[in-house]
Amino acid sequence: MKPRRKRKVTSPRKPLTLEERELLKARKSHKSAKLSLVHAQKKIAKLEKDEEEHIDYEEVNPNYEEPSVQKEQPSILFEPNKGPQTDFLAAPEREVLYGGAAGGGKSFALIVDPLRYCTNSNFNALILRRTNDELRELIHKSQEIYPKAFPGARWMEKKSQWTFPSGARIWMTYLEQDKDVLRYQGQAFTYIGVDELTQYSTPYAWDYLRSRLRTADPTLPVYMRATTNPGGPGHLWVKKMFIDPSIPNQSFAATDISTGKVLRYPDKHSRAGESLFKRRFIPARLADNPYLSEAGDYEAMLLSLPEVQRKQLLEGSWDIAEGAAFGEFRRDRHVVTSFDVPNSWRKFRACDYGYSSYTGVLWFTVDPSTDTLIVYRELYVTKVTAKELAYMVMEAEEGDGNISYGVLDSSLWHKRGDTGPSLAEQMIVEGCRWRPSDRSKGSRVAGKNEVHRRLQIDEDADRAGLEIFDSCTNLIAQLPVLPLSKVNPEDVDTKAEDHLYDALRYGIMSRPVSRSIFDYPIDKGSSQWAPADATFGY
Repeated sequence: MKPRRKRKVTSPRKPLTLEERELLKARKSHKSAKLSLVHAQKKIAKLEKDEEEHIDYEEVNPNYEEPSVQKEQPSILFEPNKGPQTDFLAAPEREVLYGGAAGGGKSFALIVDPLRYCTNSNFNALILRRTNDELRELIHKSQEIYPKAFPGARWMEKKSQWTFPSGARIWMTYLEQDKDVLRYQGQAFTYIGVDELTQYSTPYAWDYLRSRLRTADPTLPVYMRATTNPGGPGHLWVKKMFIDPSIPNQSFAATDISTGKVLRYPDKHSRAGESLFKRRFIPARLADNPYLSEAGDYEAMLLSLPEVQRKQLLEGSWDIAEGAAFGEFRRDRHVVTSFDVPNSWRKFRACDYGYSSYTGVLWFTVDPSTDTLIVYRELYVTKVTAKELAYMVMEAEEGDGNISYGVLDSSLWHKRGDTGPSLAEQMIVEGCRWRPSDRSKGSRVAGKNEVHRRLQIDEDADRAGLEIFDSCTNLIAQLPVLPLSKVNPEDVDTKAEDHLYDALRYGIMSRPVSRSIFDYPIDKGSSQWAPADATFGY
């Protein structure tokens, strides 16, 4: 074993006196000052050397210019395509639908749109898809751009939510059934977006989500945005809400899709009579997206689809639906601009009456040059009695001149257990005259066939046999998407909204002509018979 080393015993150190501490502090300061002086001298020497080496190029060459320094351009993460995509991102309306052809860049625009408000800590957005599998595509696209646009933005998988450095949030989730919308009861959002809106068969979810749209921040606007292709279970209600009320890409007052009336503030409100908010439909086309359209491969794939799907996804047509009874309807051929109908043209009307459902009245005229049948006015109302309808019809006809006749659903002449006059008689008594429609066996199928014949284009006249004024928005909306009956493919589905179609069928089956022999005046002053020989009397 090694011997232990003995500790060195030292005497305790004496504490420094005040003078000694002051001296030690002064020596440290002196040393630090010397080091600073050395560094300063080296820097001065370097600057003097650089100044000696500097050449004054302006003295050598008076035309000399300092080389410009190229500024680094900021990288652009997203730039909207000109046209509909830019219109969608700039739209000021409360509710906007960006819909139409596939491949127009709709979903990408929906992801980018809320980013403009993510610098506000009060911003809270909700973006929905129908199923979780469909949602994954949106999340993947957002992961490509959100962290680059806002460094520090974090995606939380469990919450299915983006959180931004400012505190703003974007919740991306799915809504599979209408009842699932109740999960958001009591929550508030400043932005709500729905991708592929027509996948929802009813407007219930969209209407309920509108009640969740609010903010206490006056600098933060509230918006609802949706994208979709035509077709799908919700095609009809989406078409009623966004497409039918106005021409594309034009702001319009929001309407109640069940009545067609503008939504307004109540009478006692400070803004009484004003529309509650505006809507807008922005159509999308494949040509709007140069990244897909220029290659041509995606267009070729869409061209290979069946007719209905091709028109919906490639042309973005809302006037065609799967299983539609009148697929030949074309808005550009069968809808014409309204004009003043001459009083010399023959006019008549037809009506399908309903109280709890709808009453549809159509006014017709016949162009004498081609015998083309023209629908020039419509009346589409509900909860109206027979007498009230009579007054509404006569008021609408005040400037029409002579109405040759009116055709009314023949069932309105039936006595249904009461002792009073029938509904038809109630209207006739008020001065609104009708004659019964043909409801004999086979009349529905015959009427449908006649509608098909009228929709055909006459090659000689280059004109359809039936034209509709653009002011008849309800008929234009309903006719092209009216489905076939699943029981009888030769008829339309009677459970669908067919009131105006029935009125159209009644009018067409009245065999209208531009003029009949009874329309020409008879000269009552002249004799009806004159003998060939005045002497013999024959």
